[in-house]
Amino acid sequence: MTQIRTRMLAGVSVPDTPVVGRAIEYARDACEPYLFNHVVRSWLFAVRIGELQHVEYDPDVLAVGTLLHDITLNERFDGPRRFEVEAADLARSFARAGGFDERQAQLIWDSVALNSTASIALYKEAEVALCTAGICLDVIGLQYELLPQADIARIVEEFPRLEMKRRMSRCFCHIAETHPETTYDNFVAAFGTRNVSGYKAVSATDLVENAPFAE
Repeated sequence: MTQIRTRMLAGVSVPDTPVVGRAIEYARDACEPYLFNHVVRSWLFAVRIGELQHVEYDPDVLAVGTLLHDITLNERFDGPRRFEVEAADLARSFARAGGFDERQAQLIWDSVALNSTASIALYKEAEVALCTAGICLDVIGLQYELLPQADIARIVEEFPRLEMKRRMSRCFCHIAETHPETTYDNFVAAFGTRNVSGYKAVSATDLVENAPFAE
């Protein structure tokens, strides 16, 4: 693997390349402070997981995919597709403009589009799997025990959570309320069901039973 310039961020060695710097600024501009901190923590967790598990991966691809995975998650979200897909298209455009080849750009698209679908993403290419692992650690504590507690504490200290649970949940509820059609087959449906008055997810059972075939 080609050696690239690195720097230390919250005790983690990360790539110090122009495209990663631009991705950081893109995320900072697109995300509220709590969400910017989330994407950076997720990136740092992903890098540490990769180190601890001795995973070979493209560090710039992992950085861009993780840093840009939530650039459409806000209360201004206006669809028309799932927020992850809208963000994935923007991230892929950023990647192409930044000089990534098509395979790298597609890995970034997959990382963003599948970041909340761990049952698939964790079994894809290393960059996609690590991206999702870092995000899931930060959001739901998946593989929390894998990282040394001192590492987690330093990352959270330098990039504090800033009431992330409450603020992120509010964004999910906004999406369920304003664009419910984008939520029926994914985790946002749970937020709609519990917190949004009048929300009713489409049943997969009904879809199968009502398919236009005799049997």
